[in-house]
Amino acid sequence: MNARINPFRGTGIALVTPFTLQNEVDYPALKRLVNHCIDGGVDFLVALGTTAETATLTSDEKQRVVAAVCDAAAGRVPVVQGVGGNDSAKVAAELKAGLQLGISGVLSVSPYYNKPTQEGIYRHFIHISAATDLPIILYNVPGRTGSNMAVETTLRIAHEVPHAVAIKEASGNLEQAMTIVLGAPEGFDVLSGDDNLTLPLVACGAHGVISVSGQAFPKTFSQMVRDARAGSLDAAQVGHYAMLGFTQQLFAEGNPGGIKSALAHLGIIHPALRLPLWPVSPQLDAALAQSVHKLQQHEL
Repeated sequence: MNARINPFRGTGIALVTPFTLQNEVDYPALKRLVNHCIDGGVDFLVALGTTAETATLTSDEKQRVVAAVCDAAAGRVPVVQGVGGNDSAKVAAELKAGLQLGISGVLSVSPYYNKPTQEGIYRHFIHISAATDLPIILYNVPGRTGSNMAVETTLRIAHEVPHAVAIKEASGNLEQAMTIVLGAPEGFDVLSGDDNLTLPLVACGAHGVISVSGQAFPKTFSQMVRDARAGSLDAAQVGHYAMLGFTQQLFAEGNPGGIKSALAHLGIIHPALRLPLWPVSPQLDAALAQSVHKLQQHEL
């Protein structure tokens, strides 16, 4: 009997890392953001993902950010830590060294830039999975890594690694995601990695999402996911279409510039980013301000 259970279902949030106008990590803003998300009904949080601008954080900042997220969450929802890279030995060493107390799982991206073969991707995850007992969420995002993790590779890992519990599937390929749903062992779930594909994916058997846009409007987004998972698709469509245009705007000039602009209009953070990222254009910022106002009215 397969005892594997994925504890990360529903709405997960890929948190941004707020910065001050002096480009330091803004820990009070991070606490506000965590409380905003939890008060809005999300199910779990992800620290140090792509949206967190993790590549620009020092080792000390990474530790402090994760500790701050765990402290602010205070056990109310699970916290997942992003731990990935394109050096398998280095990722395994980081996992063996131990993660922040309070972390419930790991999100690990398929190796980027190197463009490994499918066998290399498989071997990477087998190698790093031996370095931790924590539940692992695989992460396939070919638009950033330069290589797609094939269905066969995902399922091979899912069947061979007992503590691999899900994949954040951000290929944008619905057929690929559905084929994983069909072939996955019990306890291994698909989580949407594309906010605007969450409703159709959940309707096809996915069990949630790791969302960017949901941190701006967690109440609307998490209710949409709950409705979809309950089979109330008419109700889920209300939230889906309320968020659709806003989410398209968020990614129009790259992530996390869009979501940081939106969160700034909500008064939660400053819109500061670290180079090489740059804030969104004045035109998009103005459009996001309008969308934020409209969605605020929707939530009343």
